[in-house]
Amino acid sequence: MQSSSDLSVKLARATPGAWARRGAAAAAVVAAAGLITVYDTNTSSVQAQRAPDAQQTIDTPYGRAPLSFADIVEKTKPAVVSISVTNGKKRVAARDDSEDEGGSGGIPGMPNIPEDHPLYKFFKNLPKEFRGPGGEGGQGRRGGPRPPSLAQGSGFLISADGYIVTNNHVIDDASGIQVAFDQDRKYDAELVGTDPRTDLALLKIKDAESETFSFVKFSTEKNRVGDWVLAVGNPFGLGGTVTAGIISAQGRDIGSGPYDYMQIDAAVNRGNSGGPTFNLKGEVVGVNTAIYSPSGGNVGIAFAVPAATAIEVIEQLKKDGTVSRGWLGVKIQNIDEDTAASLGLKDPKGALVSDVTPKGPAEGAGLQAQDAILEVDGSPIADSRDLARKIAGYAPNSKVDVVVWRDNARQTITVELGRFPSSSEELAALQEGKPLSPKVTELDQLGLSLKPAGEEDGVTISEVDPDSDAARKGLKVGDIVLEVQGVEVKSPDDVIDGIKKAQSKDRGAVLLHIQSGNSKRFVAVRLKKG
Repeated sequence: MQSSSDLSVKLARATPGAWARRGAAAAAVVAAAGLITVYDTNTSSVQAQRAPDAQQTIDTPYGRAPLSFADIVEKTKPAVVSISVTNGKKRVAARDDSEDEGGSGGIPGMPNIPEDHPLYKFFKNLPKEFRGPGGEGGQGRRGGPRPPSLAQGSGFLISADGYIVTNNHVIDDASGIQVAFDQDRKYDAELVGTDPRTDLALLKIKDAESETFSFVKFSTEKNRVGDWVLAVGNPFGLGGTVTAGIISAQGRDIGSGPYDYMQIDAAVNRGNSGGPTFNLKGEVVGVNTAIYSPSGGNVGIAFAVPAATAIEVIEQLKKDGTVSRGWLGVKIQNIDEDTAASLGLKDPKGALVSDVTPKGPAEGAGLQAQDAILEVDGSPIADSRDLARKIAGYAPNSKVDVVVWRDNARQTITVELGRFPSSSEELAALQEGKPLSPKVTELDQLGLSLKPAGEEDGVTISEVDPDSDAARKGLKVGDIVLEVQGVEVKSPDDVIDGIKKAQSKDRGAVLLHIQSGNSKRFVAVRLKKG
């Protein structure tokens, strides 16, 4: 449901070890940054005596402007965190340095920068703690598997009790999440929910009930191109980095879905993903998500999820852990002037149905390929992205009146919307009319991933964390879990219920009845704490 973008971009995770595998000439949308700001305009002139909390400003023909952002940063920086993510499940075989693109091997754990590059000495002299995997003298780059991969990003607190906003691609597939403040305070965090479609995620600091955290709020005001913005984040693992710029443009399409992005020119780089963009009132106007870059570094074009979009998503994530959107079940494209002429339309507006998903809501209601969708519930449709946004704004099972242009006439068709698929794999399967693959349930406390066993009894182990107690006890992919705590298992949810039952009785382990091939045995697997 998305139109193509003029920018040749792609999302790149903020993982230092991935840099050496990406060509320096490839255009990439990579991580972005953010900061929090509070602005006090009580100072009457530059020469005036400053109060302790006053912000130094200067008169301009268009109002007052700050001479320094230092006071703003000092007030708001405590709410910004650096995020470190470990993923012990993905262990990738290491490549020899000579295989890196660029030939010479470069600096261990850092981007593959030529020796004549202006930043070569800077990265070469960075302390090893700021480097990615392989940064300690190249350890982990040769011979055997690497240690658990480490990704870095940014985030910010939105409540005193420890809720944190970041990017979905920062914490995707994480087996452990840790957040750190500028004062070197570190906390473990748990995932509350994610929304891949907007690349947003919500975290919660664990075991910090007695603490009160500094936090910031989202802006509800309309921003203008040219407004000052500040950004702070964790570029290259450096943490606490502040940059300033302006809003460069609004409503950017970066080819990652129907939602618009805000463009800023504050310097942001890899590792800044998930950080906030702030106005001079200290309010979050965007969540930094990506940059456009021919080289992988900052060129002054960054993209942020606008506050209005983030507010809606975060509210649903906090309440339900997921975002529910309406789904029409069609593939669509824009209508240009030639297409409009061929259909007999006066104006090149609306969205043309190119295909209808088998057994989807649109097919059931009678929508057909070559229908031009002009309105939804009386609201005109500008193009395909506009239709996708409007449909996503409805709750699943909502009934909407869709006005289509068919056979040189307008028709109104009532459609009961479905639920937008939760993953790209599920969406692709539905669009092709294929049955969904078995749902995999990850059970981090056991170190297992499970899926239905088909016609057999129990559930099948689809993945085992090599660092888990389950792996040490000999459980392997393909084994079948028949019972948990003496209760028969028919679905992965039954295993989750068994874990909750054990926890309610303060048990440190759960007893699994396992079938391996033709043999059966009982295995007590210890639960992870936290």
